[in-house]
Amino acid sequence: MNISDWTLEPRLRRFVLEDYQGPVARWCPSCGNHAILLALQRLCLSAQLAPEKTVVVSGIGCSSRLPHHMNTYGFHSLHGRALPIACGIRARRPDLHIFVITGDGDCCAIGAGHWLNALRLNMKMTVLLLDNGVYGLTKKQTSPTSPKGFHSNTHPSGAPLSALNPLATAISVTNASFVAQCADWIPDHLFATLKRAHVHEGLSFIRIRQRCPHFMGDFWDDYVKDPQKQCLLSDPAGVEIGEEIKKIYPNQLAHDPRNLGAAIELALQNEPLALGLLYLNVGAESYDSYAHRGLICSTQEKLTALNREFDKFSV
Repeated sequence: MNISDWTLEPRLRRFVLEDYQGPVARWCPSCGNHAILLALQRLCLSAQLAPEKTVVVSGIGCSSRLPHHMNTYGFHSLHGRALPIACGIRARRPDLHIFVITGDGDCCAIGAGHWLNALRLNMKMTVLLLDNGVYGLTKKQTSPTSPKGFHSNTHPSGAPLSALNPLATAISVTNASFVAQCADWIPDHLFATLKRAHVHEGLSFIRIRQRCPHFMGDFWDDYVKDPQKQCLLSDPAGVEIGEEIKKIYPNQLAHDPRNLGAAIELALQNEPLALGLLYLNVGAESYDSYAHRGLICSTQEKLTALNREFDKFSV
């Protein structure tokens, strides 16, 4: 028998959008999660990511329902624990495309320690912080990013503290390598931001300013209606701005994301809202090189290593 009779070249696969779509999402009408879900599915389509090689990890919250609506692998974890689980997946399965979905409470409150540590480890994954400034799933409690004075069920007379700034916090973490911001009401820029983040060799952190029409009401209406309230950051290393977006949002700023001081200033700026890649550290170290040790070892090599360690405790 000729070898060509029983060997075949792998069939070329071409994915369509439906290949990434899971059950219909049941978020509230006009929730920003719908636009973010579609942007992630568009990214998978654009990059032609194999669904079986893609995993979406989340914590707890409205945003963390997102893996259920992706036709990929998913891990709906505990409150605040999405990042350590994603780092564990990355350590053992470097062949997978990893996306982390987290909310402002899930990431910046109960999961804050894991968030800062993951930024420092800088393992390759794309982290989406869906920031609507309120605990939505548990029905309107103050979150770390709720604006001062915001009336909630936990602070009916108004939130007493100023909001945490996830961008400035992330940029200030040692070894952070990619920090960006976008908004759910500018879907093409949101998609372009995800696209740029996905090719980054390290942990890419994106804060997505998101509307919660049910509990935050018209909080973002002025920004949605007035393009001047947004400032798009441009740089060859940053997020690509399409021509149509440039026409709608003429307020643009040339910004070198490698400039740490300028990145911090933009992170602290509330109006206009800086959208794009704020900070990029191409020289950042990655824990991947350490975590991937031993992956190519044979079973016998692993057993030999274990026995060698056990022998240290023999009496």
